Amino acid sequence: MTPRSLHKPWLLEFILLAAIWGASFLFTRLGAAEFGALPATGMRVSIAAAFLLPLLLARGQWPTLARHWKKVFFLGMLNSGIPFACYAFALMSITTGLSSLLNATVPLFGALVAWFWLKDRPHGLKILGLLIGFVGVAMLAWGKASFKPDASGLSSGWAVVACLVACLCYGLAASYTRRYLGGVSSLVVATGSQLGATLGLALPTWWFWPTTTPSTTAWLAMLVVGVVCTGIAYVLYFRLIEKMGASTSLTVTFLIPVFAILYGVLFLGEAVTPWMLLCGAIILAGTALSLDLLKLRRLAA
Repeated sequence: MTPRSLHKPWLLEFILLAAIWGASFLFTRLGAAEFGALPATGMRVSIAAAFLLPLLLARGQWPTLARHWKKVFFLGMLNSGIPFACYAFALMSITTGLSSLLNATVPLFGALVAWFWLKDRPHGLKILGLLIGFVGVAMLAWGKASFKPDASGLSSGWAVVACLVACLCYGLAASYTRRYLGGVSSLVVATGSQLGATLGLALPTWWFWPTTTPSTTAWLAMLVVGVVCTGIAYVLYFRLIEKMGASTSLTVTFLIPVFAILYGVLFLGEAVTPWMLLCGAIILAGTALSLDLLKLRRLAA
């Protein structure tokens, strides 16, 4: 950021959003450890829906949701239900730092999906950025992806695959939204998607509900990840889009791993290796090129 950008009115909200989304990895891990991946995800989206629905009704946007509910509900599983479940599953066997670094590839998958689906072909540095970013992912996953089950029956390899599937879902969701829900209010999309994910995960949540009562810590973790890391985070993100624009708002991806790694070290005692930091830097450099952030920086100067 340039010195002039430090005085931008959106800077504090930008940092706050990164801090909140970075914390989602920590709280998801705490909740999923006792609830299980699917019940934890079902709780997350239902709590977020309960938080966002009154805001939608207060703004009189229910009729808009009613007109687009089929597409928005489908988006809910693609953009929330499936990826949230993938991360909840992954965080039971890999660190929050590793999962957050893999999450930083979302813009890469978004650009790749837009290329093949919407024919939005990247050029020049964007293609180079995609290649660099995915090389970083391969380097990061190579030393971590073991498909040999541990004592709990889980493996880091499938956890890495789950994170990448989640990133692919986010990429597909971005192009789907652009193609079928362009012009629809962001609050409508957010609220409807959480409602759709809640309905889609209702049966799995009930079926896999834990037989032993989770601790108070696990309940509080799910409350925080639902209200703060999903509901409030969506509101902040929409405000940033209005103030900064959609493209620039995507740069929040760069700060999320910083906070996620910090929380993991402070609260879970996770180790951060030089190799993780090197691979993370390569991934972020590739993402910056694929988003054409160098051009955005020149325009903002």
